[in-house]
Amino acid sequence: MGLFSRRRKADQEPEQVDPNAQEEVAEERPRPERGPWDVADMPELGQRIDLGTLRVPARPNLKVRMELDKRTRQIVAVSLSVPGSALQVQAFAAPRSGGLWEELRPELTASVEKQGGTADEVDGPFGREILARLPVTTQDGRMGHRPARFVGVDGSRWFLRGVISGRAAIDPDAAKELEDLFADVVVVRGQEARPPRDVLTLQIPGKAVAAEATPEPAETTSFDPLTRGPEITEIR
Repeated sequence: MGLFSRRRKADQEPEQVDPNAQEEVAEERPRPERGPWDVADMPELGQRIDLGTLRVPARPNLKVRMELDKRTRQIVAVSLSVPGSALQVQAFAAPRSGGLWEELRPELTASVEKQGGTADEVDGPFGREILARLPVTTQDGRMGHRPARFVGVDGSRWFLRGVISGRAAIDPDAAKELEDLFADVVVVRGQEARPPRDVLTLQIPGKAVAAEATPEPAETTSFDPLTRGPEITEIR
């Protein structure tokens, strides 16, 4: 799914970074009322799993799976699963001016519709989001649709995308746990210059973490949001 395809060459030029200017921006930026958080707004990381670019909450009964890009062999996403539902999280470099999510929503909608699904923009707890029905083929060969919610948040030179699937995509009560997880993620962007839409790669934790929220061994999977996970499929 070519959601983050490059455009013209000018769009690929890394943003020039003045470290002093970044410190001034961080000092002037008001702390948001709700996450996802920039690491500058969350100096005490608490019980979070260190994935490098991301710090994700360590919660009981949470299954964590790192996802690889088959081509580059880099870890590009993390899947957080609870019984019946899952949340895939990916971070990307973004312009200092923000607004990447507004730019990407029409592209995502067009991509879903091109593959035979449907996508509608709706208001959600993180602002505008996309409620999609993704086409799938069931084990018995019939066509069906898998519901999914695409949420996005623009941060300080980063963009965080979440894909909610399974029961949480259609049940508000089931969604609350994953929404709270997404809101409690901390992004560690770093100061290096990177082109907008560049994936901020992750790393496997270097030491054990608490409770049942221990990452499973890395698997070679696609980070395409159409990849099947915990799901509820509607059959035609």
